[in-house]
Amino acid sequence: MLGTTAAATTAMLLPSLTQAKPDTLASNSSAKHSFTFCLNTSTIMGHNLNLVEQIELAAKTGYDGIEIWINMLQQYVEEGGKLTDLRKRIGDLGIKVEDAIGFAQWIVDDNDTRSRALEQAKREMDMLAQIGCHRIAAPPAGATKYPGLDLDKAAERFRALVELGVSMEVIPQLEVWGFSQNLFRLSQVLYVAAACGHPETRLLLDAYHLYKGGSDFDGLKLIRGDKMEIFHINDYPGEPSRKEIADKDRVYPGDGVAPMDQILQDLYKKEGTTVLSLELFNREYWAQPVEEVAKTGLAKMQNAVAAAFNDN
Repeated sequence: MLGTTAAATTAMLLPSLTQAKPDTLASNSSAKHSFTFCLNTSTIMGHNLNLVEQIELAAKTGYDGIEIWINMLQQYVEEGGKLTDLRKRIGDLGIKVEDAIGFAQWIVDDNDTRSRALEQAKREMDMLAQIGCHRIAAPPAGATKYPGLDLDKAAERFRALVELGVSMEVIPQLEVWGFSQNLFRLSQVLYVAAACGHPETRLLLDAYHLYKGGSDFDGLKLIRGDKMEIFHINDYPGEPSRKEIADKDRVYPGDGVAPMDQILQDLYKKEGTTVLSLELFNREYWAQPVEEVAKTGLAKMQNAVAAAFNDN
């Protein structure tokens, strides 16, 4: 079955040959790009804000959306918070919860672990749907230490997760992890996505992880825009080396050596939008005032987009 469905899904992943290039757009600067700006709360994780404070900060500092971590949502509920109240607060602030970071081990070989992971994912998706969030990250959690995962089996398992997500109205986003022993390259993620054979397949990529895993950024040109709704935007320095670089070394977009113009131009959509979600784990930023970090991050994303599209 995977062989017959892969070709159809691959066709959906490929960009349209008629897609306009950025330099063909109207001169109106507001039409030169198709991005919204989102704060992944990893960027301010070290400031130890609770979930409501994180959401309020993102709204106050001008972000269009926020990408939350499931553990923070669980903590909110465990401390007596009501999801209906949280959804109202989000609506009152005029911000959108674009995605959530979870770590259900849906991909592993062990049947019992995988079964529990799907139940975990179902609970998490239920909470997210109640607050109006309709995406959840699907990284290769639990399959990072040892290479050799059968990608056809991974595709079958991801399809099961997608089918669950469709029923819950919270769609998994297949994520690349550059440090992992499996799904560390874009080519592997594309294979699993194509072999999955489900029309609701979505990808979640990341500038740092693409670099860390050794992927060529030109691979972004192979992905149809509506199959990657959100992109983790960040940058990385020239040192330490690719082998030694870690999450903590991520920097603001434009402050490193990533081919940022190329990345953003390849993410451009003629129709629709791509959510740029700022995902950093920089300890130096965590030591700075939280509002300063949030404002700086937004400005850096906006400046990177302006530079990529000559929007000055």
